[in-house]
Amino acid sequence: MDLTWLEEALGNISSVVWGPYVLIPLLIGTGIYLTFRLGGLQFIKLGAALRLGILKRKDAGSEGDISQFQALTTALAATVGTGNIVGVATAIAIGGPGALFWMWITGLVGMVTKYTEAYLGVRFRGTDAAGEKSGGPQYYLERGIKGPFGKILGLMFAIFATIACFGIGNMTQGNSIATNVQSSFNVPTWVTGIVLTVLALLVLVGGIKSIGRVTAGFVPVMIIFYVAAALYILIANIGSLPAAIAQVFTEAFTGTSAVGGFAGSAIIIVIQYGVARGLFSNESGLGSAPMAAAAAQTTHPVRQGLVSMTQTFIDTIIVVTMTGLVIVTTGAWKAVDPETGEQISAALMTGEAFTNGLPGEWGHWVVTIALVMFAFSTILGWSYYGERNIERLFGRRAVMPFRIVFSLIVYIGCTVQLGVVWAFSDVMNGLMAIPNLIGLLVLSGLVARETKHYLKHDPKLEASKDEIEEFMAGREGWEDWKAGDIVGSSRRL
Repeated sequence: MDLTWLEEALGNISSVVWGPYVLIPLLIGTGIYLTFRLGGLQFIKLGAALRLGILKRKDAGSEGDISQFQALTTALAATVGTGNIVGVATAIAIGGPGALFWMWITGLVGMVTKYTEAYLGVRFRGTDAAGEKSGGPQYYLERGIKGPFGKILGLMFAIFATIACFGIGNMTQGNSIATNVQSSFNVPTWVTGIVLTVLALLVLVGGIKSIGRVTAGFVPVMIIFYVAAALYILIANIGSLPAAIAQVFTEAFTGTSAVGGFAGSAIIIVIQYGVARGLFSNESGLGSAPMAAAAAQTTHPVRQGLVSMTQTFIDTIIVVTMTGLVIVTTGAWKAVDPETGEQISAALMTGEAFTNGLPGEWGHWVVTIALVMFAFSTILGWSYYGERNIERLFGRRAVMPFRIVFSLIVYIGCTVQLGVVWAFSDVMNGLMAIPNLIGLLVLSGLVARETKHYLKHDPKLEASKDEIEEFMAGREGWEDWKAGDIVGSSRRL
């Protein structure tokens, strides 16, 4: 069946949703507004947040299903994926090196957006029929925004997120793994599909606690592995690094002239692809990470919000930066296919950069191994996002069947062509973000007020549970939050 027409139609819709008049101004505008509303929180509290999430890792005596660190790694598992490898290359292939600058901007303002949505995810979380914490935009939009408007936004998000998880969080990731493993190691796609399906089943059937344990050990290793390889290349090309950084800043505001097979780009294209691929990578404002944050063992929503904020810093300011600078310093962004005389595709660009930068065949292997790890971790993270929305729509009884079906669909992703699925995923991701970003703006006053109160009493994030209880006593909503079953809980009796 020829689905070219559908792929083209979805591409047209995606270009509108992700274009200069819908999501780009909404994303950047929301991030800038929240930055001012919260007093530059992402800059002044980043150090304390990193210490709490990465060094301390958990709050003693707190309620939740997984530790703060496990919630962070689960969210990182979902976001550090093909977007960090192929997404960065796509942005630079179309928008030139200047697109990396706009990915940084998306990350910097996205940090406070991620804080806000994670805070709300924890603040309005409930407990489901199995006794597990459940939260995210599908709940805080309805509970935080009273009346039909909040209910409509929450329902819209739940539907879009449920559909999106099978695309961007499942089939596209499995397809990336299978095609790269076949290309590098000549392993048939169906074999990879079976292996991934079994591995996914083994992890996902155990739920968020199983996912949290796996990602806590797996995610740090995969990030360190990839960043170390990128740092080696940057050090080896240290002489080219200053010029590459200057080029990123200069062309962020001027666009890129035609070079070799590169077609050139206007400034609006540079911004559009930088912002779009930036969000694709770090998911700030998308509404996905607050679902993982809601499961965290934390003594206050502000604390987990700040820990979740570091996810965007790690994803964009560290991992995306490594990929982008490697592509620019090695010159891979303007490499030409000797057979066609045209610029090499974005899918090959990162591999070309690492192959040029590392000795022997190491570069090719590093990119393939990293992509396999990144993509599989994304499958794990997005499975949890999907089940939380399935629970919202159909109740707890639908969660286990969803886990099994989600795992089996990984095989389909590995063994079929996915042009339409990629286009559809882009549209669903954009549609997820719209109701969530609207909700963040509406609820920003609550977030700013409660954040200010908490940080006034615990600026270094070192307060004990008893100390927090003392300065939060009598605060509106505090007793409901501690009870874990706030009004409108997801618990179904």
